[in-house]
Amino acid sequence: MHRQDVLVIQQAVQSLENEQARHYLTTLLIGIRQQQEESKESAVSDVYEEILGIQERMELWKPDASCTHVHIVCGDSLGGSMKAALINENLSASHKLIVLTENYAVGPIYHLDEEEGRSARSKWFRDNIAGCVHYGEQLEEHYTDLLAAMALIPEQAHIIVWADDNVCEQIGMRHALYLLRSRSNPVSVYDACAICEELYNTEDRIQHYHHSGEIPVNKLQQALQSIDADYSLDARQRQQLSNEWQQLTQQSGALRIWDTDHVQEVSVDYHDAYLLEKLDRLQSLTARKEGFLIAPRLIAEAMAYSEQFTGDAFWEYRLRELIYQGILEIKGVPCSMRHYSIRRKRT
Repeated sequence: MHRQDVLVIQQAVQSLENEQARHYLTTLLIGIRQQQEESKESAVSDVYEEILGIQERMELWKPDASCTHVHIVCGDSLGGSMKAALINENLSASHKLIVLTENYAVGPIYHLDEEEGRSARSKWFRDNIAGCVHYGEQLEEHYTDLLAAMALIPEQAHIIVWADDNVCEQIGMRHALYLLRSRSNPVSVYDACAICEELYNTEDRIQHYHHSGEIPVNKLQQALQSIDADYSLDARQRQQLSNEWQQLTQQSGALRIWDTDHVQEVSVDYHDAYLLEKLDRLQSLTARKEGFLIAPRLIAEAMAYSEQFTGDAFWEYRLRELIYQGILEIKGVPCSMRHYSIRRKRT
């Protein structure tokens, strides 16, 4: 095997997320077992081609010299849906995509644009959020990739930032405007949730989206068709949003909410009373004597009815904190949320 082939394989593997890596390793081991039993090679070959194809698909969405539009979205869920919508609209050749992978609602963002700030954020996630052992390396890689993608945006491209009225996307939009502060490109901000709700909601059927990642691809296509080529933020608006990002990165807290029209920093236990209220409600509906409730059931309930978007990992972190404080008791092992149940501590 040539050295260049080895480098290509290494780069493809390094681009895999944890879930992807587990999926492909499982498939690979099954394929190897099949080879041992039946002398088949197709399963291993398929995994090889698919993993290497990930890198190629990532390159497809990077801004290039000929692109006319660059979409900036917050979160992998919306990123995947936006890719599908652009493909369905036959726009993937001229419209490119940049995904902000951070959940800006939780974790410190103090001096996030500096290495020291990113290191502090990584430490907080490793110390508090389950499954974030390697978060530090990922954050640095994602930030480097983000800066590289921003640098690739050509001067003629219309930049479209998508942001719903939730804290994660609103902060992400402000971060994007800060990173674009020296660019002369026209920049527009659209709310896909608001567009889809206006297009599809009726008196008899109302759909409220908590974040843009919930929007199905076909409706997201309608949002794309609403883009106005003549609309863009003026210099004052761009400067204001960029300044607001800088102000946010002076805050040292680890939780933020969206309050009407601005970001508000709150204490990390802000949602605890609400979480306990949901637990009491669910336990009142169960007939089990023990009264234990599986953690994912409570987290799903909390997320479904909360007006704030934080992500399931944060809710699970608060559950564990309530256990440590002696407010809740546990049955099982808190290695992941699906492995344990909780209830109010009984005296």
